[in-house]
Amino acid sequence: MKEINATTRIKALDVLRGAIMVLMAIDHVRVYSGLPAGGTEPGIFFTRWITHFCAPGFVFFAGTSSFLLGLKLKSTAKLARYLITRGFLLVLLELTLIRFFWTFNFNYSQFALAGVIWMLGWCMIILSALIWLKPWITGVLGLVIIAGQQVFQYVPKLLPPSTQNSFGRFWEFIYSSGFEPIPGVTVLYVIVPWIGVMAAGYGFGLIVSLEPKKRNRLCRWIGLSAILLFVMIGSVIALRQPTDDNVQPFIFRLLNQRKYPASILYILMTLGPLIALIPFAEKARGWFANVLTTFGRVPFFYYLLHIPLIHISALFANLVIYGSTHQQSYATAPYTRIPPEQQWNLGLLYLVFVIDVTILYVACRAYDRYKFSHPEIKWLKYI
Repeated sequence: MKEINATTRIKALDVLRGAIMVLMAIDHVRVYSGLPAGGTEPGIFFTRWITHFCAPGFVFFAGTSSFLLGLKLKSTAKLARYLITRGFLLVLLELTLIRFFWTFNFNYSQFALAGVIWMLGWCMIILSALIWLKPWITGVLGLVIIAGQQVFQYVPKLLPPSTQNSFGRFWEFIYSSGFEPIPGVTVLYVIVPWIGVMAAGYGFGLIVSLEPKKRNRLCRWIGLSAILLFVMIGSVIALRQPTDDNVQPFIFRLLNQRKYPASILYILMTLGPLIALIPFAEKARGWFANVLTTFGRVPFFYYLLHIPLIHISALFANLVIYGSTHQQSYATAPYTRIPPEQQWNLGLLYLVFVIDVTILYVACRAYDRYKFSHPEIKWLKYI
């Protein structure tokens, strides 16, 4: 059996990427609904928890897709140029257009967001340097960064006291170290450990590019091993926590892992199932698989469209229910300030989610057909 051809598109990646995009919409509708990010109520807790798979999967598969693109381009230099160009484009869009989509607010001086697209862009730029290493070395380096991420919090403290604060402000973009960030900038996603996740995904491209039978066997082994490791370590930690009337149930304590910055357990919890699902996603058929594949083929177009669509949907829903759009509550979204009496229930959240995903499918299907029928339009590869 031979490895896949460089031009072969791996369906499983599109299906899983599409599922990630759909789940992401749930969390972003939740943002505009005003419901908290988790809590003791099972419906709200699992509404948030299921969306934890989005960022790790998006970053990890971005690394894998970069590896596969390198096979197609047959040039490390061309791949590096693409990653640098795409990376700077993502950073620029995060700080300008995407930030406006979140807030509908032109006051950029008081609020700027270093969000997931910002992080993804910088990780691509850094990856453009790492791809000159052998892929397996890049992958191992990624795992080392993930496992040893807490070392990064001590870097500013190695400097003389006179320079710690000024350097620490910059370092808050790299890893949370307890310093005040640059005024007016909210850092949601730091670079570490996410560059490790992307680098690991790049190395994972070696496995994805194997012939299907061997690839599926390794994906099941890696995915299930990660899940088992998470359950074993996470259970010990959860059971050692003190118990009283205010402590969450065991399953909540196990699943409620730290996302900002993403802990090792958080990454094991999310990437393990995604990797284990690759063999099943490759065999997925039917209309639902086709929908996910469509989303997975144009994920950034989906991302750019879904935020303003959800924002507008929230304004419309508020107008119908309360007689006011409550736009002022979204001036610093995704950090929203919505009084309890104006928060939606889960039924309304999921109704808006279903309507918006349906609209997104129609738009993404049209764009997917246009993009892949016009390969001569070079800029389309960036969106």
